[in-house]
Amino acid sequence: MNPLGAALRAWRDRLDPATAGLPHGSARRVPGLRRSELASLADISVEYVVRLEQGRVAAPSPQVCASLARALRLTGEEHAHLLRLAGHAADPRRVPRHVPDSLLRIMDELAANPLSVYDATWGLLHWNPLFAATFGDPARLGPADRNALVWQFLDAMPAPVRQTADERTAFEESLVADLRATTSRFPADPGVAALVARLERSPRFRELWGRPSVGGHESAHKVVGHPDVGDIALNSDTLTTQGGNLHLVVYTARPGTDARGKLDLLAAVGVQAVSARG
Repeated sequence: MNPLGAALRAWRDRLDPATAGLPHGSARRVPGLRRSELASLADISVEYVVRLEQGRVAAPSPQVCASLARALRLTGEEHAHLLRLAGHAADPRRVPRHVPDSLLRIMDELAANPLSVYDATWGLLHWNPLFAATFGDPARLGPADRNALVWQFLDAMPAPVRQTADERTAFEESLVADLRATTSRFPADPGVAALVARLERSPRFRELWGRPSVGGHESAHKVVGHPDVGDIALNSDTLTTQGGNLHLVVYTARPGTDARGKLDLLAAVGVQAVSARG
């Protein structure tokens, strides 16, 4: 077993299944999580967990490391250690993708609202159950497609979202201006250049990218066309952390609408209903 596999096994053995939210079942021959339980919590296959622990697979991506860290309830230092073991040493030239424990605690306190965390390129890193129940479960998408810019400009939205023409214009302009600021902060990150090249397949993105605007995305208005509860009118506000490198987006019910009741209903029903539709 290599150092990465040994660390994963130790963390898996350490975690109490009840702490991970798993029901008490049959008697366990070993402490901690089973491999199948870790796989389910991290949204990866059991076979992949086995290969990781046995050192028979290439280093996991930062996104997989983040999923494992959440599933194993790692601290910020442990997550950083996991990234180093996987060959992803911290590099100031690269876009940070570690979601700190402090931000996860804030999300726990705001759990009555859909919440999502994005990196500086608007790649989705973390979301809460109500976000999945409202917009559709991002786990169904590949990591490269979990990106707000890809959703907006390449018609890959996980859920039907409507905006007025003015709202859409303001939203797109601010997203692109935000991405341009990211390119100057992380000019050596190949992922940034690859994302821009991918987005340039969109005529609308090319038009906006040709402008010199630089800025930050702060807020938006949108209506989610939910298949079970109907239209949900939402405001979104973006809170930036770590020098603007992480974005916590908080979705709240638009005043004067029935969106709050619909969010409460989705919170009660949960992702299970979303999964059942799929």
